[in-house]
Amino acid sequence: MSFTENPDLYRREWRWQEGDLTVTRTCHWSAPGCHDSCGVLLYTDKEGKLVKIEGDPNQTYNNGTLCMRCLNMVEAVNHPDRLKYPLKRTGKRGDNRWDRISWDEALDIIEENVRRIQKEYGPESIVGMMGTGRNCNWAVPLITYAGFGSPNFALGFLAGDSCMLPRAAISAAVMGDLTVVDAAQFRPDRYDNPEYHRPDYIFMVGNNALKSNGDGFLGHWIVELMKMGTKLIVSDPQLTWFASKAEIWMQIRPGTDGALALAMINVIINEDLYDHEYVEKWCYGFDELAESVENWTPEDAEKVTWVAADKIREAARLFASGNPSAIQWGVAVDMNVNGIAQAHAWIAMNAICGNIEKPGGNIVARDAYGMVLSYPYGYDQYVPADMQAKRIGLDFSPLHRFAAGAATAHGDSLLQTIETGKPYPIKMIWFQSTNPIANMAGEAPRVYDAINKMDFVVVVDVFMTPTAVAFADIVLPAAMSCERNSIRGWWTPSRAITKCSSYYEAKSDEDIVVAVCSRLNPENFKPRSDIDLLNEAIENGFDDPPFTYSELTEMVDSWPERPYFMHEKGLLRSDGQPGFNSPTGKIELYSLVLEALGDPALPYYEEPPESPYSRPDLYEEYPLVLTTGHRSYEFFHSEHRQQPTMREFHPWPLVDMHPDTAKRYGVKDGDWVWIENIRGRCRQVVHETATMDPRVINAEHGWWFPEQDAAEPSLFGVFDSNINNLTNQCVTGPTGYGAPYKSQLCKIYKCTDENSKVMPSKQVTELGGFEYERIQYSDEAVHANTNEELLGGRKYVY
Repeated sequence: MSFTENPDLYRREWRWQEGDLTVTRTCHWSAPGCHDSCGVLLYTDKEGKLVKIEGDPNQTYNNGTLCMRCLNMVEAVNHPDRLKYPLKRTGKRGDNRWDRISWDEALDIIEENVRRIQKEYGPESIVGMMGTGRNCNWAVPLITYAGFGSPNFALGFLAGDSCMLPRAAISAAVMGDLTVVDAAQFRPDRYDNPEYHRPDYIFMVGNNALKSNGDGFLGHWIVELMKMGTKLIVSDPQLTWFASKAEIWMQIRPGTDGALALAMINVIINEDLYDHEYVEKWCYGFDELAESVENWTPEDAEKVTWVAADKIREAARLFASGNPSAIQWGVAVDMNVNGIAQAHAWIAMNAICGNIEKPGGNIVARDAYGMVLSYPYGYDQYVPADMQAKRIGLDFSPLHRFAAGAATAHGDSLLQTIETGKPYPIKMIWFQSTNPIANMAGEAPRVYDAINKMDFVVVVDVFMTPTAVAFADIVLPAAMSCERNSIRGWWTPSRAITKCSSYYEAKSDEDIVVAVCSRLNPENFKPRSDIDLLNEAIENGFDDPPFTYSELTEMVDSWPERPYFMHEKGLLRSDGQPGFNSPTGKIELYSLVLEALGDPALPYYEEPPESPYSRPDLYEEYPLVLTTGHRSYEFFHSEHRQQPTMREFHPWPLVDMHPDTAKRYGVKDGDWVWIENIRGRCRQVVHETATMDPRVINAEHGWWFPEQDAAEPSLFGVFDSNINNLTNQCVTGPTGYGAPYKSQLCKIYKCTDENSKVMPSKQVTELGGFEYERIQYSDEAVHANTNEELLGGRKYVY
């Protein structure tokens, strides 16, 4: 049926009636996940209950398409196990014994403990933590800064803050801005924009965009570009759908993409494939870069990456031939000890090919209208300079200080501060939308021990989680996306999130901000409702606000003008001069900021700390390379495990391995196997697939089992299949950014009744955890650019 035959088919008003149902045209942004904010049509009945969801065809961000997580949102929103009321712990931590209390009583208890800790230890002894960046991106920081008066907002103990922060920090250092693939997503007319040109090639590294949809980027956009003629180059340890469609797939050893980047730059420079004019006008340090990669031939990289030299050459030539090409990168770039250097290398390769700020290349991503609703929101307004100086991690990394706009306390330093009490004790943690022992924290058993040291813990979430049962004194029920008023400000367009339903006494992140901050800081914190808060954010973000929150609700989204070639037009620098927002005004292949901070100024490669080459002794005992953290269609990190539909599709944690690997260890598809290394073990189900290198296995993250016992020792079985029993905490790159989540060593063996008598959850919660000697790293670190030097560069000792 055409639109003219049925004008109600694609209605544009923000709310209307369809029979007994009210339809709200709005945008979704967690919970339930993910990183995007797609246009949706939410159908609610007379009682205000969500009964149906559809994609909004008039929202050009997603053009009416939705992933299975959104399509299953009705099941999530109406799930009977959702948290309904505030709860107070009555038994010991881990007993899962609670009393229902009112919001006023919960706030009284919170205020009493915050005041006590502020008085006895100082506001800095209180930490606010959130999980992956979504709707509460600015809510939890604001509670931390405006409510607690603390500078210590952090990201769920994420080792090396290794989720976009390394890419963001190095991008800020060398060019002033983060860039993303231009899929015309910053313009409402999308591909019809006459200036737009699709990429000739997209190089995908550290990212499976169809499943992850990460960082405000829909993976389906790449499929749309492929239909228009874009071709792919893929670096991935596993044959993904994108890799199967690529011109070249490089099956790389996990953790070695930095070496691949240097070799590709070597080819592009030595074969004179770079854009001379762009390099001359807009790049700084080309000669130094060329000299630094001279010894990184494809043959050198082949020894490190396990990718054939000929493939590396071909990939470099194809990428350089694109007019333009673009790089789609993901968290696997960050999750290496040399994440900063690797990201620097990809920026450099893209820059010398002239792809930055060109239509269809990689373009600067800034929040719509310059309104920043993320980690630094409220930091300068509510935290005085002397208190800012106490932020955990500022003394660890000069780059962390430089990237202070992120305003995060360094997760590894925070863990060590809790363990040692230095430079001051940490006494309270506020967890909101994070479940660190199930997902975010590396070395999860170690983090479990640390959190148990807290005097007072609050958990805000939509379900009872292992983190809540294990530690919380107060649990607060959070609203889901359809139950809140909010703004999506990351990146363009600005989008309204409009409340159309409610669930018992669950409150939105915005309502919780107002409730907590009004209690704790009544003189300085002015908003008294969620709408007040949103309008204040709009007023703070603009000299001349283009809309109020109510107006944005009726608009649904608002697209600021976004020209191309902003660097040529003086639109990236505060002084209005042409160029990038760096000290030289150019993209710094040789970074003056890194040089001034005492960090390597050029891209380099550093071998993972535990690998076949850096630790051959460990490799003898643990002869498989372990990578983890890949995404699935059904889950977003540790979310969605309660939903019957999602578990029907994906009932158990899977470890991917080549059939030859399974045969070698006497296991088969569907067997439970132990995955073990020097730090601990967990169990997952074998998934045989020829898409893996026989030397590498790929384990899932975020697993816990809501159907199992909540109380300790089980904690919903949180440690039984937890791959973060095996990963590191406090092992980072020299800048404090980047961590080896993606590249460990391990062994596997079949689960038996005998070796499964003591499960990991019992081992951690009752028996003191796994016994091992923590690896100590020397302060000496060699950052070289030749294979021979690198493989012996950093010292690793017990």
